[in-house]
Amino acid sequence: MKIHHIACLDDNYSYLIIDESTKEAAVVDPVEPEKVLKAAQEHGAQIKFVLTTHHHWDHAGGNEKIKELVPGIKVYGGSVDNVKGCTNKVDNGDKITLGADTQILSLHTPCHTLGHISYYVTSKEGEEPAVFTGDTLFVAGCGKFFEGTAEQMHQSLCVTLASLPKPTRVYCGHEYTVKNLQFAQTVEPDNAKIKQKLSWAQQQRQAGLPTVPSTIESEMETNPFVRADLPELQEKIGCHNAVDTLREIRQMKDNWRG
Repeated sequence: MKIHHIACLDDNYSYLIIDESTKEAAVVDPVEPEKVLKAAQEHGAQIKFVLTTHHHWDHAGGNEKIKELVPGIKVYGGSVDNVKGCTNKVDNGDKITLGADTQILSLHTPCHTLGHISYYVTSKEGEEPAVFTGDTLFVAGCGKFFEGTAEQMHQSLCVTLASLPKPTRVYCGHEYTVKNLQFAQTVEPDNAKIKQKLSWAQQQRQAGLPTVPSTIESEMETNPFVRADLPELQEKIGCHNAVDTLREIRQMKDNWRG
């Protein structure tokens, strides 16, 4: 499979996933459908369906338009998330096939919204898998707890997503990496991996390049929200368990003016 970034709005990403043997494609969160269709055309791909991570307008707001532009297109979205334009509701564990070689597994990752879905994508043997995490997991960050609880975010990040294979590429919904790593440094000033990644991310952005994808392994090394299970981080934050630590770090981030 091939994955292409499509920068949308101010700092959003849509993604084109192409099954190489058939040139059939899926698109994640096509908020600007014309851009997405142009990208598909440039890569000689035919879009078969939409994968919506959650109902917020900057992710689902292009669904109705893409249905007009591509008659008969399927739009997948979480069964409890009230996704605009949704034709096919998915729950945790549901599977979707793209083309000949690409398999997509729906993972329920609630908190930012209650019905948020992340999509875990695998292809031919020897290819690293990918996960499209919308606004649940960002590079070095996580989404605000708009509809859910710290318990849910802990389950989504530290159990569901952290259990994916470490080389899994992480494609998130926004370009927030530099700010997230600057905040992560305030949480763990002695973490050399955070420092290295921040320096790299700043260079990427100065060159006009994305900082996505990350990997599950890198998030486990640099993302304070994913690291909430670590006793040393809990001690630093002054909490006694992972959920309280995650909640406290989120409050710190919400109040941070970096």
